[in-house]
Amino acid sequence: MLSNRFGTLLVTALAPAVWGTTYLVTTELLPPGRPLLAAVVRALPAGVLLVLLTRRLPHGDWWWRALVLGALNIGAFFALLFVAAYRLPGGVAATVGAVQPLLVAVLASGLLGERLTARSLIAGVAGVAGVSLLVLRAGARLDALGVAAALGGAAVMAAGVVLSKRWTSPAPLLATTGWQLVAGGLLLLPVAFLVEGPPPATLTAANLAGYGYLTLIGAALAYALWFRGIRALSPTHVTFLGLLSPVVATTLGWLVLGQELTVAQIAGAVVVLAALVAAQTQNTRRQAAEKPAAVPHTTA
Repeated sequence: MLSNRFGTLLVTALAPAVWGTTYLVTTELLPPGRPLLAAVVRALPAGVLLVLLTRRLPHGDWWWRALVLGALNIGAFFALLFVAAYRLPGGVAATVGAVQPLLVAVLASGLLGERLTARSLIAGVAGVAGVSLLVLRAGARLDALGVAAALGGAAVMAAGVVLSKRWTSPAPLLATTGWQLVAGGLLLLPVAFLVEGPPPATLTAANLAGYGYLTLIGAALAYALWFRGIRALSPTHVTFLGLLSPVVATTLGWLVLGQELTVAQIAGAVVVLAALVAAQTQNTRRQAAEKPAAVPHTTA
């Protein structure tokens, strides 16, 4: 049981690790100043592809549930992330966003009946501290609207994670993932057009390669692995894996872009990884009782 859980954790961790490559792909391959276009291209084609592959459409309550989950996990999250990214330095946005595991722990306690442990709370605080050491820079400016957007992004994603666990879809995983990506992409489409205008008239081979990577790997594959992990594990444990994203992004910046890696950043990465491991280390008896089939509330 524990070895299966460990394997599921490792596979699920691939999703935030992939998301950690987004900064590198965006800065090196995509047209500048088009984050919302990147979000639409990342979500909508991937969702359509998964729906076509599975040949499953929502039915009954899952029409509105897919819309809600798609808005929380994809559409609203990306839009708020866009606002935070434009109004805050990246380090501030990432540090504020690192509160998400704490929010998930609290929501899972209220909506799923999970035990809110001191270990989870301490690990969550340590995760925020580690991310701040990893990415925060001295003299970073704060903007009230930007901070609110970053907090809002963490909150809607946290709600999406918990509701994805509460609402267990009878459809295959890839179909449910596709529904959410399509819903989120469709919600983002008019926002991207109004804010950024029409797509560029011409795209280079590098642009196409970057968009292709975000669609197939960053969305279709990564979100399928992420939602698979949520089905199989506690949402609190899964969301702590999201702390891997800034670690991967910082590491790639150092390895590929030649960015400086300071002692403080190394210490931050160690703290993040320690918090992640601490959050996953639980009492054996409690883990033996953690089964996907035991998830309550399959209906509203």
